[in-house]
Amino acid sequence: MPEIGTTPHDVIVVLTTAADEEQANKIAHHLVEGRLVACVNIVARIGSIYRWKGKVIQEAETLMIIKTRREMFERVRTEIRKLHTYEMPEVIALAVGPGDPDALAWILESVSGQ
Repeated sequence: MPEIGTTPHDVIVVLTTAADEEQANKIAHHLVEGRLVACVNIVARIGSIYRWKGKVIQEAETLMIIKTRREMFERVRTEIRKLHTYEMPEVIALAVGPGDPDALAWILESVSGQ
């Protein structure tokens, strides 16, 4: 088995935004308490500019940076959509390449989906 931290593996980072910190905290607690994710970083008051239903929108949102196992993506996405107030929350995953072996092991050990 390749050593964690030197080759790509099963850790992903999921990105989504929420309307505000209260909603982000609610989603984050649900995901961490359910052991679907190891950690959620919440970055308040980011500026977002996007196209929605033919209009360009600019507004403040709260960014969620979520660390989990690749195999948990669909469950994480489903739970975010259940709790979210947006009609269509953007939920995207980024593969994690090499990283600190201890941090990556902690993420993998923290997620059980139970």
